[in-house]
Amino acid sequence: MIEGPNGVGKTTVAGLLTKRLRHRAGQPVHLTSEPTRTRLGELLREAEGVIHGRAFALAIAADRTMHVEDEIIPALDAGMIVVSDRYVQSSLVLQRVDAVDVHEIWSYNRYVLQPAISIYLVDDPQVIAARLAERPRLSRLEATATPERELQFYTQAFNFLGRQSWHQERIDCQDRNPDEVVSAILDTLDPLLAPRPVA
Repeated sequence: MIEGPNGVGKTTVAGLLTKRLRHRAGQPVHLTSEPTRTRLGELLREAEGVIHGRAFALAIAADRTMHVEDEIIPALDAGMIVVSDRYVQSSLVLQRVDAVDVHEIWSYNRYVLQPAISIYLVDDPQVIAARLAERPRLSRLEATATPERELQFYTQAFNFLGRQSWHQERIDCQDRNPDEVVSAILDTLDPLLAPRPVA
């Protein structure tokens, strides 16, 4: 799972990582994202400006549950590597921006499938802010939060999920282009991609 604040480059990195994994891993790779591209996920993308707080947190958790059950688990069962642009960490950050308590957010998400690894992208908040300023429009949560606040919440989410024994790593994107970021991710993933010895 690829995580990090709005504007850090998650979508670009997830796409490049998928392409390079397909060449490197010797097995199919499935790229997905949250909110999903289902009817529910698209509704949430469109309605983010009018659905707030607990209602939005519950709707995102419902979309994630369907995502896991209807897309992620079938892809894993088919022998694919799954790369997701956003997952539980995004809720632990963005729903907090929306004034929902972290323990309440976790109560909605604690039973979803734990990923093999979550990768957090971090960067200079001024660099992130400059990228966001170039976008033609910002979503409600993008406009409400700041890069500094999101980075702070992601650090707290990292620590929170660490206490739940989630496997997580941080990748510093400062002074790295997307290809260099993906190379750093692949170095981190090497132990997970190594073929297991035959008993």
